[in-house]
Amino acid sequence: MKLYRFLSEDDTSAFCHKVSAALAKGWELYGPPTYAFDASNGVMRCGQAVTKEVAGEYTPDLKLGEQ
Repeated sequence: MKLYRFLSEDDTSAFCHKVSAALAKGWELYGPPTYAFDASNGVMRCGQAVTKEVAGEYTPDLKLGEQ
């Protein structure tokens, strides 16, 4: 099955580390990154979708970050 995650974080190195950690665990980039202003917190935020092919069947209680 193919899993999908959307990673987001404030526009700091923490975002790059989050995406790099996902790539190191076998996740693949899906589409271009996004960049938007978070007016409620007054910061820019980054986002990146990632996918990963894994064995098994999907269930809503699956912990995507642990895959």
